[in-house]
Amino acid sequence: MKIIGCLVLIAVCGLEVSAQTAAPGYARWVNPLIGTQKMGHTFPGATVPFGSVQLSPDTDEQPHNIGGKYNPDAYKYCAGYQYDDKEIVGFSHTHFSGTGHSDLGDFLIMPTVGPLQLEPGTKGDPASGFRSAFSHANETAEAGYYKVKLDDHNIIAEMTATTRVGMHQYTFATATSEAHIILDLMHGIYNYDDKNVWTFVRVEGDRRIVGYRQTNGWARTRTVYFAMEFSKPIKTYGFRNFGKVDYQGFWRKFDQTKNFPEAAGKQIRAYFDFDIAAGEKVQIKFALSPVSTEGAISNLRSEISDWDFERVKRQAQAEWNKELSKIAVTTLDNGEMVNFYTALYHAFLTPTVYMDVDGKYKGIDQNVHQARVGTGSGSERIPAPETKNPVVTARGPDFTNYTTFSLWDTYRALHPLLNIIQPSRNRDMVRSMQAHYEQSVHKMLPVWSHYANENWCMIGYHSVSVVADAIVTENLTGFEAVSALAASAQTARTKYYDGLEWYMSMGYVPDDKNSSSVSKTLEYAYDDWAIAQAAKKLGNQALYAEFMKRSENWRNHWDASTGFMRPKMSDGKFREKFDVLSTNGQGYIEGNAWNYSLYVPHNPTAMIELMGGKDKFSKHMDELFTMHLPDEFFAETEDVTREGIIGGYVHGNEPAHHAAYLYNWTDDPWKTQERVRMILKNQYRPTPDGLGGNDDCGQMSAWYLFTALGFYPVAPGSGEYALGSPVVKTAALKLENGRVLNIEALNQGEKNVYVDTVVLNGKTLNRRYLTYAEIAAGGTLIFNMSSKPNN
Repeated sequence: MKIIGCLVLIAVCGLEVSAQTAAPGYARWVNPLIGTQKMGHTFPGATVPFGSVQLSPDTDEQPHNIGGKYNPDAYKYCAGYQYDDKEIVGFSHTHFSGTGHSDLGDFLIMPTVGPLQLEPGTKGDPASGFRSAFSHANETAEAGYYKVKLDDHNIIAEMTATTRVGMHQYTFATATSEAHIILDLMHGIYNYDDKNVWTFVRVEGDRRIVGYRQTNGWARTRTVYFAMEFSKPIKTYGFRNFGKVDYQGFWRKFDQTKNFPEAAGKQIRAYFDFDIAAGEKVQIKFALSPVSTEGAISNLRSEISDWDFERVKRQAQAEWNKELSKIAVTTLDNGEMVNFYTALYHAFLTPTVYMDVDGKYKGIDQNVHQARVGTGSGSERIPAPETKNPVVTARGPDFTNYTTFSLWDTYRALHPLLNIIQPSRNRDMVRSMQAHYEQSVHKMLPVWSHYANENWCMIGYHSVSVVADAIVTENLTGFEAVSALAASAQTARTKYYDGLEWYMSMGYVPDDKNSSSVSKTLEYAYDDWAIAQAAKKLGNQALYAEFMKRSENWRNHWDASTGFMRPKMSDGKFREKFDVLSTNGQGYIEGNAWNYSLYVPHNPTAMIELMGGKDKFSKHMDELFTMHLPDEFFAETEDVTREGIIGGYVHGNEPAHHAAYLYNWTDDPWKTQERVRMILKNQYRPTPDGLGGNDDCGQMSAWYLFTALGFYPVAPGSGEYALGSPVVKTAALKLENGRVLNIEALNQGEKNVYVDTVVLNGKTLNRRYLTYAEIAAGGTLIFNMSSKPNN
């Protein structure tokens, strides 16, 4: 059966799954449609590793609010695309991957033929607007390339991308004098009537259009600039303002609706008309900039100087192959190859580059800053502007600036993965966080930031975990490390942030003073421990002592009478009404007591002792994985669904991602091996519905990647990785230092999920973890697999 450009044999009657695209090299195993159905919230369109442009189809327009109330259907469209839909509204240039809240969807393009229609129309009735029906049989999704037939317009739409430029190619089947390209500046993801603060469009000549869009959404002061060029001259064009116009000034002397070279307003759609021959291709280059239309034009010229679509596609796929080749694996079947390389693809989508080719970017102070002395489209240097008073910062003078920091999710496994496989890039991400801190009026590292905005989503101050992991593993050193540690400490002392005042004075967040109180205390305690580890590494004994003491605050929520972490009131008493199964209003965020009570990743030994010792804890964990959690206990939590639940364990959301590895701190480490292999099989499949929850900017995928390789960072910042049970047969981690860590799973098999022994460079490991130093040194790691537990 053909699914989205991949030849996929679905496992029926015992057949193995295999999937392979037409893309070259490792990219042939990538299926960007994994996660586009149900809860994955991934997008299938064209992008390059960590690219600023994500050029992808949007299959519906669901407003965030209807009548002033939240519209739950908007949640399905966090990435703009749902696999079950049968229509495409158009192709926009910015998308998040796997998030549970959203924004973006900027600058939607849609080609049409026939009478001009400037409304998207109604779902289920494509004739009512410019949307078009499509079929998955005529859809191809590959790393760096997307293609689909728009049935209502008989147009083949293709797209590819560079870091800052999306390239469209539309092939019109029949000749027409009524061909249109629609540019929709009203469209957006998580849209609402007043989200657009302002838009501006300017036609410069017969091929180029520039402008910007400013929005007030998840990021409340977000401005994106663009430059757009056509491969052929525009015949005619026009604009329509769908918004209320209270004041026109003396612009009213013009007819601004047709062939007038600029337009401004809150709700604008533009159209561009062409005469088209049968089989003719119309191409568009569409560049983005965080700084200016001039920056967008420069990005466009630097990254795509010609109209060779196939060359740009080859370049995009070559970039993907370069990044995907950092880990070379073999597996038992092709389906697992698709799982692995699609997970690696999703892990390399974010964070995203946020600067122009000359190194300029907009900071959270809304000023323009210089990050890099420019790299253009290749390795050529762009001179830095002269200045009499250069700004001295705590960062290196030359770095790539990144955005899209979904840190509540990604500190757990994505950044630790990048710290191993992409340490230079991860170092620049830390530098980007430090730049955020320097520009912040709060003097805080990012919590959840994108597009020159802090959106404050979720809890914790998990930038400090990413910083600590980089410092402890010596990927951030010297003055930069000292400055990043100081920023971490200052962030953790910001009293007015989310209950920190009470946490610092009382040792916990009281439930009658602040919501999600238990989750906050537990996560703050881990973050404090991470700061302490960085301080220890840098020899700052005072900071180490301060934050190690704070890291013990998790104990203040332990309730021996229930055996769970429990909300505590400001009078020191536990809250009376308490349901350990419910995910709503029980002192936890997107989780329940069964999952969140396990969140002491920095001190599992003490937690297990408090919970009754190794044997009792092991049985408690068995119950977690085998119990039944009725739907009523998570019905009001949209980020937790049945697909992501195994027993009572919630894998579809992040708080307990480390949980299956906790058996390693008991006398039953074989249960970790059994559980992680079960989770891999249950929660990751090479199909559109193959993810059990939001991919959350690569965190779900990073959990898969670590676990498939046989180890996992339970406590980032420790420099240690708990051993599990690899699903790969072999793996070669090609490290940035030139060394290679070869992993072999001897006697690997679907039933051979248990590990008899682990041998590193010829010596048997008599412990249940690897160290960062051992990974970075390279060599050979051998897992001897078995069908029976080794007690």
